[in-house]
Amino acid sequence: MPIRRVWAPRIDFGPLRQELRLPAEFPAEALAEAEAAAAAPPPPATDRTDVPFVTIDPASSQDLDQAMHLSRRPGGGYRVLYAIADVASYVRAGGPLEAESWARGQTIYLPDGRIPLHPPVLSEGAVSLFPDVERAAVVWTVDVDADGAIVSAEVERARVRSRAKLSYEVVQQQVDAGATPEPLALLPELGALLAARAADRGAVNLPLPEQEVEPHDGGWRLVLRAPLAIEEHNAQISLLTGMAAADLMLRGGVGLLRTMPAPKAEAVAKLRAAAKSLGVLWPAGAQVGAVVAAVDPASPRGAAFLDQAADLLRGAAYTPFDGAPPEQTGHGGVGAPYAHVTAPLRRLADRYATEVCLAVVAGETIPEWARVALPRLPKAMSESDRLAGSANRAAIDLAEAVLLEGRVGELFEAGVVDLDDPSKGRPPGGTVALDEPAVRAHCQGTLPLGVRIQARLTVADPVTRKVQFEQP
Repeated sequence: MPIRRVWAPRIDFGPLRQELRLPAEFPAEALAEAEAAAAAPPPPATDRTDVPFVTIDPASSQDLDQAMHLSRRPGGGYRVLYAIADVASYVRAGGPLEAESWARGQTIYLPDGRIPLHPPVLSEGAVSLFPDVERAAVVWTVDVDADGAIVSAEVERARVRSRAKLSYEVVQQQVDAGATPEPLALLPELGALLAARAADRGAVNLPLPEQEVEPHDGGWRLVLRAPLAIEEHNAQISLLTGMAAADLMLRGGVGLLRTMPAPKAEAVAKLRAAAKSLGVLWPAGAQVGAVVAAVDPASPRGAAFLDQAADLLRGAAYTPFDGAPPEQTGHGGVGAPYAHVTAPLRRLADRYATEVCLAVVAGETIPEWARVALPRLPKAMSESDRLAGSANRAAIDLAEAVLLEGRVGELFEAGVVDLDDPSKGRPPGGTVALDEPAVRAHCQGTLPLGVRIQARLTVADPVTRKVQFEQP
């Protein structure tokens, strides 16, 4: 797997936490409730401990939301068993723990540690789907035909016992060696089939490389890591489950969708110009999804193109409904109606959408605590999305500024990938993407969109986290 690393001196992220007012410790009442819930016996549920589920996550993960088992259906197709941590069975409606989870919205990640949605005694303990212990879960059974279409979907509360905690790196090595463990043996085949089906319906899948800041040798390094193939296959199972959940809620007439408009024509035109400056091939007549899928996310230019392509997927929202379906039901990136239900340890909305699905499948009344929460969730999730995005971007900005601090005045080769909006009355400028180091930043000057230029570094200030270039 290609990884590009650049070293920087030690960085203190404490002021960033204070600036963004990120939550620190959990309130005593919420922590006490979590500890009591963790010590209580699991709630009664269907026994599915005979299913040899396994989890697949980054090696360091301890908050294991999902466990999977794949098999072939008699007569053709696939059966996906997807166990999701049953957070709702441990968080009492109306209690201090629920209130704190609403204040947080989601887990926020920083290089020096994460700010969890739930206390670790739950998220890294009693609710996490560790191997060789019984856990409360919500188990999805999604049958898929040989063409990748959903045939049926069921969901129920169950007791499960995972057999192994696997990492993406290890599973990818096993796949490459032809020795994938049995519960995941069909994942590359099914993942590729689902991705191809998504492309056919116009989905735009962005295999964005992760630009991370991680501790290394007394300092920090800025890492650009392309996703492994197995990560993309795994993501397809989550997307499949989210589409099944959306369909259930639409049929039930109540729920919470994750919606997004289709990419705008002007955004596609701007991306086409960026492709030229970055050397990305865009064949005549090719759909944007096909171009994105062909890009190498491990290369700096490919990473910059995919980062720019993220502008296509604007306007994501949580859309509640109770009665008639909303005007916007689809998700432009998925190419179908879609809902978040697979990461309740790390994302607040999933807990409530899952509860709706359980009630719809069982033909039962949706719990009032879940139903009344639906119209409040968009605001809570929007605020937490904004905060999480700000924290991630600020951490990268800080690392880039530290990395480049001693190179002010140097010239760098860069591709012009975007231009500032002239209607806002600012001096001309735009965004450039460097090859080495793999940095995207603002550049002043009358820039030619889609062209490679020499850009001079004029500002690299760790205090303001600002990096800026100018056209010489």
